[in-house]
This record gives sequence, structure tokens and C-alpha cells, in this order.
Amino acid sequence: MSAITVKNLTKTYEKGKILAVDNISFEVGKGELFGLIGPDGAGKTSIFRMLTTLLLPDKGKASVDGFDVVRDFKKIRNTVGYMPGKFSLYQDLTIEENLNFFATVFNTTVEENYSLIKDIYIQIEKFKTRRAGKLSGGMKQKLALCCALIHKPTTLFLDEPTTGVDPVSRKEFWDMLKRLKEQGITILVSTPYMDEANRCDRIALIQSGKILSIDTPAAIINSFSEKLYAIKANKMYPLLKLLELFPQRKSSYAFGEFAHAVFDPQMEDNELIKYLEERGLKQIEIEIIEPTIEDTFIKLLSRYNHAQE
Repeated sequence: MSAITVKNLTKTYEKGKILAVDNISFEVGKGELFGLIGPDGAGKTSIFRMLTTLLLPDKGKASVDGFDVVRDFKKIRNTVGYMPGKFSLYQDLTIEENLNFFATVFNTTVEENYSLIKDIYIQIEKFKTRRAGKLSGGMKQKLALCCALIHKPTTLFLDEPTTGVDPVSRKEFWDMLKRLKEQGITILVSTPYMDEANRCDRIALIQSGKILSIDTPAAIINSFSEKLYAIKANKMYPLLKLLELFPQRKSSYAFGEFAHAVFDPQMEDNELIKYLEERGLKQIEIEIIEPTIEDTFIKLLSRYNHAQE
């Protein structure tokens, strides 16, 4: 059974001039950890705000735990937890005061549902008298998650929860989500970080309000059927420009200190090396690598852009 159902959901701004969410459909199963993966401006926050009843959709339907996001908005607000991308707790209240406040809003107490937040709260409890505005990014993140969980929600919405947080805190956060999932909570999380996709049961890759692909991370990576090369040379920018002009190139792009590229199947490595050396590049390294989620996203995005032209 699905915890979240989205059918042909559409959202525009400025009287229809800006299309933020473009006729999307997907389902999230009960107890699933589902990720919306895409860059800033892809439409993730608009989707979250519609599903948590903060925005009305222009078209389409959606339900959370069987409740319609328009007709049953009060019921949804009582049963879901929502952690927005921007830290939105009361800066002048302490950790303890924020947590007690949100418990009171939902007619519960911290003690009643403490077992749900215990593993998270013990990491910040010694700072419980510190004002929220004085906390580090990782501690703010943990406090916000505690406040979103304090009423024991059935479904948890986390909008870019790890943006601006250090790598150690990011890992800790995903470990916490794994433990919450084991308690039967459905989790919908959005992130611009492609490396976090592998932490999810299933993901939807999204760009310009349109879903490019939905599947398990492994299945999406396996859909990249072409041979992928990682190429390095003494000068990156000339390398990228020369790859664009190489006759057998199908696609290429910068990827950290390497260029990633796909070529016609008949291309020989020594052909490429000779081509680059003749044009002044040195220290050339070429290897065949396994694609990542990000490589697959770039491929899907290129296909989508060509279809729009």
C-alpha cells in the first residue's frame, strides 16, 4: 500500500508564467525511504509544500496516508512531520524550549514519544539550555529532526536536510534516517547531493519540475549501458574543448579533476591519446570506469534537453 500518491501534479507561479512542477506522478510505499534528487530550482520544495498542504496544486491530485492534500489538509498536518530546507525553529528559544513547544502544539509531551527521538536527542542533550540560533549546522539539523518527530508522525518529509552541513554530520543524519525507517516511518527526502541517492530505497531524478527517471539507485545506474571513460591531462580546459571536437565523441563533461566521456564503440584508446598529444596535451590518463548516479543524471538531462529543442 502507498503512503504517498501523486498523480499529474502541477504547480505554476506568477499567474502561470513559471512552471515549477510539471505534471508529475509517483508513489511512495509505506515504510519506504524515497529520495527526490535534483539541483536547486528543480521543483523539489514546491512538491514538498503541496504534499504537506502548505501550497495548493494547480492541477492533479495527491494523497498522504490516504488523505487528500486539499480536502483533508487538517488530518495530514496532524499525522506528518515536516523539516523544511531552511532552519525554521525559534532562534531565541533553547533546544529544550523548542522541543517542548512543538510537543505542546501536537498535544503530546517529550516524555511520551522520547523513545522515538532518543538516539538523536542524546547527541545534543548536553546543550539543551543553548539557544537554537547559537547552534552549529549539524546540531540545528538534529534539533529540527527531533521537533519534526516529537508527535510520532507516520510520514516524514525532509526538504534538503543536509544542505550546508559538514560531511560527518551528513553521514550521521543518514544513519539516523535508516534507524527511523526501521521503526516503520515512511520518509520522503530531497537532496541536491547525488552521492546521497544510494542511501534511498528508490529515487526520482528531477529537473525543471519534470521527473526524468524513477527506480532503485542500482537500476538507474545500470541503465547507463555505454562504456564510460575518465580522462585526465595536464590542462583541464583545453582537454574539455578538444574532447568536444573529437570525431568519435558522443558526450563529455567535467567531473572533478577528470573529464568523463562516452565515445563510439569502435574507438580505440590509442586513437584518443594520439589525438590529444598531437594538440599539445601531456600526462594523459585514460581508464574505463563504472558510472555513478550523477553520470546517469547528466545523460538523462541531456536527453531531456534535446527533446525540448
